[in-house]
Parts: sequence; C-alpha cells; structure tokens
Amino acid sequence: MRRRVSACLLLLLAAAGGARAASEDRAGFRLTATAADWPTYFPGLLANGYLSTLTAPRGTEGNAAELVALMDYAKDDIARPAGVPGWTGVDYSAGPSVAGQFWMNQVPLDAAHFRDYTQTLDLREATLNTRYRYVDGDGQRATGVDVTTLVSQAAPHLAATRVVLTPAFDGEVQLSLAFDLWAPTQPRLPLARLTGEQMQEAVAAQRRSLTPVPPATPDRAALWYPGDVQVRRAGGDAGDATLWLDGRAEQGLAMAMAAAIALPPQVQAQDVHVYRSAYRLALNVRLTVQRGSSYAFTKYVAASREGWGGDGQADLALAKAARTAGFDALRRAHVAAWNHLWQADISIDGDEAAQRLVHADLYYLLSNVAPGTAWPVGACAMTTGYAGHAFWDSDSWVFPALLLQHPARAHSLVSFRSRTLPAAQARARAHGLPGAMYPWEADPEYGTEQVPYFAHVLGDREIHVTADVAIAQWQYYLATGDRDWLRAHGWPVLREVARFWAARAGRGADGRWHIRHVTSVSEPYTDVDDDTYTNASASRALEFADAAARVLGQAPDPRWKEVADRLVLPMAADGRHHVDFDPATPHRPGDREAGTVPLLAYPSLDWPMDPALRRADFAAAVPPLTDPDHVPNSMGLAPTSIAAAAAGEPDVAVAWFRANLSADVIKPPFNVRTETATNNTGYFLTAGGGLLQNIIFGFTGLRLRDDGLVAAYAPVLPSHWRAFTLHRVQVRGRLLDITVRRDAQGRPTLDRRDLGPAPPSAAAGEVP
Repeated sequence: MRRRVSACLLLLLAAAGGARAASEDRAGFRLTATAADWPTYFPGLLANGYLSTLTAPRGTEGNAAELVALMDYAKDDIARPAGVPGWTGVDYSAGPSVAGQFWMNQVPLDAAHFRDYTQTLDLREATLNTRYRYVDGDGQRATGVDVTTLVSQAAPHLAATRVVLTPAFDGEVQLSLAFDLWAPTQPRLPLARLTGEQMQEAVAAQRRSLTPVPPATPDRAALWYPGDVQVRRAGGDAGDATLWLDGRAEQGLAMAMAAAIALPPQVQAQDVHVYRSAYRLALNVRLTVQRGSSYAFTKYVAASREGWGGDGQADLALAKAARTAGFDALRRAHVAAWNHLWQADISIDGDEAAQRLVHADLYYLLSNVAPGTAWPVGACAMTTGYAGHAFWDSDSWVFPALLLQHPARAHSLVSFRSRTLPAAQARARAHGLPGAMYPWEADPEYGTEQVPYFAHVLGDREIHVTADVAIAQWQYYLATGDRDWLRAHGWPVLREVARFWAARAGRGADGRWHIRHVTSVSEPYTDVDDDTYTNASASRALEFADAAARVLGQAPDPRWKEVADRLVLPMAADGRHHVDFDPATPHRPGDREAGTVPLLAYPSLDWPMDPALRRADFAAAVPPLTDPDHVPNSMGLAPTSIAAAAAGEPDVAVAWFRANLSADVIKPPFNVRTETATNNTGYFLTAGGGLLQNIIFGFTGLRLRDDGLVAAYAPVLPSHWRAFTLHRVQVRGRLLDITVRRDAQGRPTLDRRDLGPAPPSAAAGEVP
C-alpha cells in the first residue's frame, strides 16, 4: 500500500490539542539524566510501533533502529530483527586545531568535553531533549548544543532530529548528517542447529560472553544481535539537501529510508556535499559561524518496509513534505497524538515514585504497539532482545494491559494471531494433530516457529501458548461485545485451538482427562504431566470456544466441554490446595514451588474456585517476600501480587507490588525495565504489562466475564495512596472512569463514572 503524501502532510499540520497549559502537572512524565548517570546509562527508546531508535548520551550518535517485523532469515539461523540504518547521527566539528580535528561523537564522554549536561525523556510528549556545552578536543572552542529527537505518533513513517548549535567563537565548523550503514554481523551463529553446549562453545570461541557488560550491554548480546540489511541503492542531492536508500533484509523483505535536511540560511551551496562509503551515507556541511548566533539543522527522516509504504523515492517525497511543513508542525501533531493517548491514563494520588514507573511502563507499551495492524509485539519491544519474536507474553501480559484503555492497540495483537492461523494449523499438522498449534517463538511477519535449536524443547512442549492465544481472543470479545469481529476473526482461532486441545488431551484410567509430557510454565521442568497452568488454560480455551459457538449460533463439538470440565488440576496429597504439576514429578532441591499455581488468579485466566481454596493455594505456593532463597524476577512479581489481592491478602499484595518498583529491575536514567535483577535483558514489556495489570485488574478486583467488567474481588488501595483512577476505560460501547478511593470508614471502594458512548470501533485503528 503506497502512501499519499498530501494526506500525511495534513496530519503533520494538525495541531489541535497539541499545546499543553503551562500550569499542567508534569509529575511522573519527565525523566532526566545528568553527567552523574553516564557510568550507568541504559539507553531509552523512541518508537511508534513501526519505527524505533535507541537513545544515547550525546543525543547525536547514530543509534540502533528497527522497522516493525522486518526480519533477517539467514541460512541456519532463527529469524531476527534486521538492523536498519541508524538515522539519528549528526556529527559536529568545531574545526581543525593544533591537536588535530575532533568530531563530537568520537571524543570521550567526560566532564572536560561535555559541560552543563542534561538529557530529558519526556514521556508525555515522547521526545528526547539533550543540552550541554561542548568543548572541543583542545579545549579552546565551546559550543552550546540543543538536540531534540522524536518518532512521530501522528505520521508513523516519519521521525526527526533537530540540532541547534550556538558557538562561543567565530570561525568555520563542519557537520555530517548521516545514515549509518551497519556492517554485517560476523560471524553468524547457526542457532537453528546448535545444541546448548555447542552454542556456548561458539560464543566462547568468538571471545564473547553471555553475561552483560555494565552499564548497558543487553544480557545474551552474543546471541540476540541484529540481523543484516543490504543497501541495494542509495544516493543524495547536495543542492536539495536530501539522502535516500533502498535495501533488503537478509533473505527477507525490502525496506527504504530517506532524509530531507533543513539547513540554516547561512549555508551556501558550495559548502554541501554528499558522502557515500560502505558504512555511511551522509550530507556533509561547512558553515562559517559567529559567536553567540544559533544555527538549526533538522533532519526529517521517512522510513518504510515492504507491505508498509513505498520505496526510497516515496520516502523522500514524504520527508521533503515534512521539511516544507516544518519541525514545529511535525512536533505539534506528534504531541497532539500523544496527548490523545494519555487521556487514557492511570493516575495515582499519593505516590510519585509509583506514578513515575507506571507512566514509564505505559510509555514503553504505547510506543511499541501500533494500532490498526496485525503485527504482534516482542517481549523486549522493538529491540533485538529475544530476537524480536512473539511469545505468550504478547497475548497474556501485554494485551490485557492495553485492552481496556487502548483497544485499538490490543486489537493489533489478537489480529496477528488471526492472520497467522494458517501457520499454526500447519504446525499442528506437522505434529500429527488437528486444529492450530501456535509457536512458542513466533516470527512477527509470518507466524512460524523460530525457537533456537538449543531451546527446541520449549517449542515442542511449552504448549500453553496455544491456550493463551485463544483466551486473549475471548477477552477481546468480552471487552467489546463485537460479534462481527468474533465471527470473522476470533471464532476461527477459538475453534481451531479447541480442536487441538481436544486431541492433545487423553482420558486416563481414572476417567479424567490429562495432558502429558509438557514443559511447565516454570521452564526448568521440561517434561511433566498435568502442569496446572497448562491444564487450566486448555480448559478455559475449550470452554471459551464452546461459548463462542453458542453466541454465534454454531454447534460446538460436545467433546470440548467434556474435556474442559474433566481436565485434571493436580492437588496436594491432603487435598487442601493445588500443586504445580503431577506430584509424581519432584521439585528440584531447594525449590519448594515452581510458581504456576498463583497464575490461576491471573486476570485473563480467572480460574473459578472456592475462596478458601484460593487462600490455601496462595499460602502454600507463595513464599514470604523476605525469603532469602526466593529472589523474584520482574515477570513473577505482578502475578503474585494479583494472586494475593484475589486471595484477600491486601497487605501482601501491596508488598509484592512495591517489590515490582525495585530499582534492581529498573535501569537508569529512563526507567527501562529488565527481565530480572541480575541480567540486562531490557525493554521487557512483559513485566511492564504485568505491573499495569496489577493495578488495572489486581488492585481494582475487576474481571471481564460474560456480563461485562465485574467486581470479582474487593479492591486494594495501598495505605500511602489516597486514590487511583483508570481514565477512559472502554467496555462494550461505553466510556468509563474507574476510581478506587476510601469510604468514610477508610475501606477501599470502587466507583465508576460513565462518560458516555465510547469512540468508534477499535478495529478501525488509528493508522493514517
């Protein structure tokens, strides 16, 4: 689908609502780095669900970037995100000196060269602003530097970076505004065929490591490196101050990128040149400057990939249109789009630290999921973490966190599973089963399994993902009540998943149904029978398929309900509480519980049970938070807190929630959430979605059921919070504000305020 420049230009010029009142409270939206943060600086992320870039301290470096679902398919490897050219680079030289010529992006990042430094990520406006006084290599010439970068939320093909220089001297300076053309990663690891031992040997042979290098090397960077983009054609026009390129991911789809650069009026034509090498495409500029004058350079970037946009020339036209409209128009439209998103906020009255982290988690989720598409989200956002694959994280962790307040983005995630149903059906056939068997690690473009060979047991046996997919489909229907969507999209997925589970389960000698030889949701247990979470999820998937058939007037397979009702959920020998899996499989030494039982209270699963049994489950399964042998990871904190709330343990729920705010899993300066306290697998949207669910469902006690959004449990309000509000919740055509506050007796109480009809169907999306 090719773009119409005029339509996008109108969006660029749209500014309604873009200006915020100066008096508006910005608490919890501005994250600022100073020079003290340099030793521990973990890059932030700017993205709009289609295009991304990491941040870096100077604000002018060429940084890693991605395009949605643009994957590299090199031989013998898993699919991995193709590293598109870095588009943020703007290098600067204050001119030659007796010590040589120094370029700002190459000099050491230290107090001698970068003074009066601040860098602010404004979460509300999704802009990065960096300011400092740069002193060149010989310490003689200083320049004020002010950099602003954004990835447009209003016109998703567009991004821009603006650099304003204010020299404290007279003379000639040089700039290089570049696309960084990354060299291919060498050597490539054949992860599609290496065993775990072979993989470790290969990493060691390359003198690499599987441990992070402080401050910001991602955990397992030796494995989750970017794939390659081959630039096929590239060029530029010095007179027009433009650059463009066409490329293709290794064995994958085509992509394109272009830049139109706005130069200061003092720049003369003879001082502008296009530079091209194997590693760099740049517009190089010379300029005579005067002390105290300011000079603005703005690089407008447009990017596209096959199936989303055009080629390099189409991108060039779009970038030039943005340049004509101007940076202020681009920024106003972008800020207006983000202001619209932030209307559906989660506001906390009485806890600034919690508010700041909630806003960070919301920001990273909203930045990395595009509305109105059929692409998923990777567990580590638009980065190379876990090779950009879609796990159950997309369906069970991120999707529910978006569903009530951002249904257009939630719609994209369930649409991905509908779009890739044929791949899941083919996978089931390959395993000798009917229906659909969704991958453990799905390729975000084609939906095929992409698990590394050393982890193939997860792909073969951690099959609860197939149930998680179906549960998300039904949750979307419960929230929207959209029968047309259910008939066309949700029902085919639910039907095929139910066919799979009805065949995968088997009747035992006890007359009950069992699911044997699976990898538990607690992954060290790779071959267990009757994993509690797997069986409960399969039962719910079968139940929901039966319900969907009845809603649509279809005849459900009677076997679905039979299996759903009689699937075994293992109990302790005394019958007082559930256990993780068949007791015939022992837990590892020192591992009292595997942690699957608390997931029975997870909002989307919402397993029905007697309150006394729920309390017994929690008491048996959850060790004290102070247990020195139990170090919770970022993914495990939220479901435990939710389980505590459902079990009627509000103080314990709050304690686990507060552990979720721990700095051990939050990287400075931009609150990037990592997977655990001991690794650097960052931008971990999975845990961010879990924390948001902790508030949206755990603290409210709300669940989606047949009769809508119902109060299933008593609400929870931390003692130091005065109140919290879910703004602009959308349920079955109505728009609500939901607030938890204390009543006259000091008890948490939940109030709903009906704001009227909800906006048009989320399925329409927000894509220009």
